[in-house]
Amino acid sequence: MAKRGKKGSGRIEHDSLGELEVAEDALWGAQTERARRNFQLSERRLPRTFLRALGLLKAAAARANEELGYLPRALARPIEKAALEVAAGQHDAHFPVDVFQTGSGTSTNMNANEVIARLASAGRAQPIHPNDHVNFGQSSNDVIPSTILVAASLAVTEDLLPALAHLRAVIDRRSRELSRTVKTGRTHLMDAVPLTFGQELSAWSAQVRDLEERLGEGSMRLRRLPIGGTAVGTGLNADPAFAGKVMVHLRARTKVRFELAKNRFAGLASPDAAGELASTLQGLAAVLLKISNDLRLMNSGPLAGFGDIELPILQPGSSIMPGKVNPVIPEAVAMAAVDILGSAQSIAIACASGSFQLNVMLPLIADRLLGSVSLAARAARSLADQAIAGFTVREAHVLSQLAKNPILVTALNPIIGYEKGAAIAKKAYAQGRPILDVAQEETNLSEVELRRLLDPSALTKGGMIEAPGAKKGSRR
Repeated sequence: MAKRGKKGSGRIEHDSLGELEVAEDALWGAQTERARRNFQLSERRLPRTFLRALGLLKAAAARANEELGYLPRALARPIEKAALEVAAGQHDAHFPVDVFQTGSGTSTNMNANEVIARLASAGRAQPIHPNDHVNFGQSSNDVIPSTILVAASLAVTEDLLPALAHLRAVIDRRSRELSRTVKTGRTHLMDAVPLTFGQELSAWSAQVRDLEERLGEGSMRLRRLPIGGTAVGTGLNADPAFAGKVMVHLRARTKVRFELAKNRFAGLASPDAAGELASTLQGLAAVLLKISNDLRLMNSGPLAGFGDIELPILQPGSSIMPGKVNPVIPEAVAMAAVDILGSAQSIAIACASGSFQLNVMLPLIADRLLGSVSLAARAARSLADQAIAGFTVREAHVLSQLAKNPILVTALNPIIGYEKGAAIAKKAYAQGRPILDVAQEETNLSEVELRRLLDPSALTKGGMIEAPGAKKGSRR
């Protein structure tokens, strides 16, 4: 039992280093208190998704140890109940340890062990011990890497993949709606041949779909847990059947088919699956940034920019310029993407920071990886619902730009040749005239034929244009 501190200000807890005063209402014990005092580099705590996974893992471990006969039901069931309360977020305030802590995450593992032990000990004459009971058959070295994988797997499955599916569905709907709305294409931010808004958006959809596939493939490797490897991967102090039983209970709780790592030495020393997910998130961030910048540029102006679309008006854009409205959602998502890109670099370096049998940057990996998954999911939904779903096309402006686009002359290349086309485009640029008018002057093609050849809508369908009356494959 804990002793009272001086003047009733707290209680006295002890660990292998001695006694320490802990706040009376704190659920943690001496090891967590030491970590709370030692690690004050930031104000960041490990995310809710990590604590949920840690609670689920501790609950599964308790049930496994009961089934194997190492913990009597009278101990195992209170431990399981308390661990599930941790998983449900009922005690998050009692996880005070900074992200920047011992690289194995030992402090957070002991934080969980102490909180669960104290909760499970309520009303018992003989307290439940955080190491001997809650942590039985485990060590921080296999618990923390396994927790990262469980948390990441659940976050991707339950949060990120549904968010990307939603983003793609919104893009596809807008693509269908705008399948016949033609606009000026742009390469190098300069006028190019036409395409439809639907075609432009279809590229975004394809990019998102590719990332969904990559995440789905990578998720299989996130499910391979090194639990049961304990300190170095040999499995010392863990029953050989322990890890398999933990898998059974994790699957039952999460509906995800977790399995044993093929090599637990690698699972403890090299968090490669986390690194792979970070790389995929980096690719996702690049896609979100690309879509955001496309939207910002299409929305730019509205008078002195491209002015293709109008994004939903969500808030005033300036404290000094009345009437100004900014593309706030694409800007916010772009910043989120940059944050994810930076985190991916941090994770890559952290994943390479293992020495012999253990990686020593696990808390950082957990924080940045899970934070990026959550941020990416929210960014995807925000972009879908607050920007893409509601933008409108400025059709009159778009058609006006299209009619004056000298690059339409590209369609005449197979008939009049590149150099003649370049001369017509240059003249149209210089005189600010429609390409149709200049082409009438500079070629022997009729107005009817030119209108057919230069029809922007027809040009969006691709294919080869032949001269009037020419045989297929012939050239003038």
